[in-house]
Amino acid sequence: MALDELTEHLSQLNKSLSSIEAVVDVPAKNKQIEELETEASAPDLWNDQEHAQSVTSRLSRLQSSVEKVQTLRSRLDDASTLLELASEESDADTAQEAEKEIATLADEIDTLEVQTLLSGEYDERDALVTIRSEAGGVDAADFAAMLLRMYERWAERHAYSYEVYDISYAEEAGIKSATFTVKSPYAYGTLSVEQGTHRLVRISPFDNQGRRQTSFAGVEVLPVVEETDNIDIPEKDIRVDVFHASGPGGQGVNTTDSAVRITHLPTGIVVTCQNERSQIQNKAAGLRVLQAKLLERARQEREAEMDALKSDGNSWGSQMRSYVLHPYQMVKDLRTGFESGSPDNVFDGDIDGFIERGIRWRRQEEQAA
Repeated sequence: MALDELTEHLSQLNKSLSSIEAVVDVPAKNKQIEELETEASAPDLWNDQEHAQSVTSRLSRLQSSVEKVQTLRSRLDDASTLLELASEESDADTAQEAEKEIATLADEIDTLEVQTLLSGEYDERDALVTIRSEAGGVDAADFAAMLLRMYERWAERHAYSYEVYDISYAEEAGIKSATFTVKSPYAYGTLSVEQGTHRLVRISPFDNQGRRQTSFAGVEVLPVVEETDNIDIPEKDIRVDVFHASGPGGQGVNTTDSAVRITHLPTGIVVTCQNERSQIQNKAAGLRVLQAKLLERARQEREAEMDALKSDGNSWGSQMRSYVLHPYQMVKDLRTGFESGSPDNVFDGDIDGFIERGIRWRRQEEQAA
């Protein structure tokens, strides 16, 4: 790339970062950090553990947000200096180094720009994801397992921690459902655009006549409940059943009644957890999942009240992506139009393009509403 093109690219990146800085409002966040640091240094802070966790968690998020912006600004200034030096010295090696850094900065600034669009009430939280096989029989169960692996690979690509709470295996192949958490800043805001019905079209490996099969799987994404949410669940409102943990077989299958099924009697919501070896641990994890579902139910009720005041409903959450493996190869988001010609890469966790376009699409929909 010519020096004048690099200079123009750098100028565009500077404008983008300036817009991000305005949204992030670094001076205001620095003031909040000072206040929280003072609060966090109080000797009696941990007398109230819930409040202490809230303070330290918010302080950590604010510090991370400011550090990202400030680091990018410093690197952008350094790239500008490097480009000036390359121009003055007519140094091709320095110009190549500047071009490489500018390309890296472009990717990181674009990612941060998307993150600034995540301003929902729970967007900063960890995500609780549930995948369910829907219409399509054994192909749907296999498709649900493919989606579970896709999200696991996506988390691994980003070095995000994830934990599977429960898997219900189908009889022939695949899974009936799976529930897992992804633990990273903005995990819920990021993955929430994956919610909806996913559709797979392929030659069924389970059909001895080799016919094309269409199958469906549903993805639900909830914010993980925090200690400060105070989602109280009285013991009288739940029924707890225990059973043998199930699995695909082998020595690792638990043979004790450690798996837990919790039924919330007022709403009929049922959750299961069998990932842990201990019944007590499974009950605690199951209650966290139930709290998340009750939190989301309350949010949806508030949203429904607002939607009732609008002239048209919200179609968010219906069929949103098609994965076609036959007669051609394509994965396409039906909301944004974004597509990939490499389903293998997508199923291996390469879904950032879909997620980023989804976040931008959602913001446009919200602004248009």
